[in-house]
Amino acid sequence: MARYTGPKTKIARKFGEAIFGDDKSFEKKNYPPGMHGNARRRGKKSEYAIQLQEKQKAKYTYGILERQFRNLFEKATRSKGVTGEVLLQLCESRLDNVVFRMGIAPSRRAARQLVGHRHITVNGEVVNIPSYSMSPGDVIGVREKSKSLQVIGDSLAANSSVYEWITWNSDKREGTFVTVPERMQIPENIKEQLIVELYSK
Repeated sequence: MARYTGPKTKIARKFGEAIFGDDKSFEKKNYPPGMHGNARRRGKKSEYAIQLQEKQKAKYTYGILERQFRNLFEKATRSKGVTGEVLLQLCESRLDNVVFRMGIAPSRRAARQLVGHRHITVNGEVVNIPSYSMSPGDVIGVREKSKSLQVIGDSLAANSSVYEWITWNSDKREGTFVTVPERMQIPENIKEQLIVELYSK
């Protein structure tokens, strides 16, 4: 399974925001990476560069590589609604993202690992495909044998996020993907219209 496994802080510094979540290293060095850091003069970015950077930010945020991201965009284009919003909704509906949003894992990267290692169930069946697309009403749970995993317990204990489009039952260690989130319910700082403009060229 191809995915980005390089340094996270360097990527976060490139975009000027902690796209992978809390990062102490980023807080210390919240300027662009590279030998010259802040001192380097950067000329005005072209329209294409701005659009490309927004696409790269979305890809790194959700942990999706180019081919998969383009497939999602094409699916969004064929769907009803605003293409950019539908694209983000498709990203949010991925199983690894929902596992992260529910607090079962501390990051999307960790969520992808839990799914891949068969610790997560959907409607009672083990699913090990991180890109599995959720449908409203789907029930996501922790497999019975995996409920005692410390990494899951620690993550749930530290999680304080609440999202209107998912529910979570701590006793059963399962939650429901109630509905596809509206754009205003998605907290990511992504200008999706720039991505649409980039792919539409």
